[in-house]
Amino acid sequence: MRILLLGDYSNVHATLALGLRELGHDVTVASDGDGWKNYPRDIDLCRPSLGLWSSLRYLWRLHRLWPQLRGYDIVQVINPVFLPLKAERMWPYYRQLRRHNGRVFMAAFGMDHYWVKAGLDCETFRYSDFNMGASIRTDIDENATFIADWLEGPKGVLNQRVAADCDGIVAGLYEYYASYERHCPQRDKLTFIPFPIVVPEGPVPAASELPIKYFIGIQRRRSAYKGTDIMLRALERLAAEMPDRVEVVKVENVPFAEYRRLMRGSDVILDQLYSYTPAMNALEAMSQGLIVVGGGEPENYAILGEEQLHPIINVQPNEESVYAALRDLALHPERVPQLKADTLAYVRKHHDYRKVAQQYLDFWMREF
Repeated sequence: MRILLLGDYSNVHATLALGLRELGHDVTVASDGDGWKNYPRDIDLCRPSLGLWSSLRYLWRLHRLWPQLRGYDIVQVINPVFLPLKAERMWPYYRQLRRHNGRVFMAAFGMDHYWVKAGLDCETFRYSDFNMGASIRTDIDENATFIADWLEGPKGVLNQRVAADCDGIVAGLYEYYASYERHCPQRDKLTFIPFPIVVPEGPVPAASELPIKYFIGIQRRRSAYKGTDIMLRALERLAAEMPDRVEVVKVENVPFAEYRRLMRGSDVILDQLYSYTPAMNALEAMSQGLIVVGGGEPENYAILGEEQLHPIINVQPNEESVYAALRDLALHPERVPQLKADTLAYVRKHHDYRKVAQQYLDFWMREF
């Protein structure tokens, strides 16, 4: 089949493309590389700037490119906003995809109308980017923008139109599936498929001697949103108390290839304080044998049907919970080898990119 994957977040589509190609399909990834992360793609949709002339040139480039994006059996867009354009401009591009290709699917992989709505209802999740228990979070300045854009704003309107029109919706995490589930009257239109990861062959990486190396990646503009500010405080506090047992490896805003290189050789990664589940960043680390401290709630294992392998060190969204988990590892380094082995077994079992690619094919080609 000819498959077009349009847009990318966190290398999901680029990795999925690898699995689909190994299964014999002709796949094109068209994206802007997810900004500075610069993920690989076949067609570059990067927008140089928001200036007037640059924007006009970009629109002209899309006008010339769009007729080439025809004749695909399957198209999947990464989000209802799958181009670096205002939501008000997106619908005509989507309609062209719909008219000139086979089936069209939408991914639920990140910020969108249903995710915001679920976070604000204070019932779907015990905690999230938008709520802490029964209270709406007010500590994240950008949440006001997300709410304005995605709840009733133009992005939210577009999201609802695309969700209603497309042939199916793929949720990549438990949280996104839960967000869509109650709003999707056609249950067979929505499915959960784990994120794809390329897991290197070979033995479990050897556990390093003390100090244990704790890795944390910082996105400066999203540190509070992702909770890395709190996690970093807990880690630096522990490192000050146990300098002989704890080594901090901190990186900020580096391209994906460099990020992977810098991660290599660490033992533990701190990721996504407000998440129930490990997303692509954590899963990539797990494929290298790093132990994840972050989201590993029971719902994550339940949606995978996993009853045995629970290698993620789950923490609650506060500094004391993170500190206690990190300290326990530092005091018990003998736990590290088994946790590394379980981590690799888990990601190989549930996230192997070829297995995940086949799950996509099964959903895309199901009987209506």
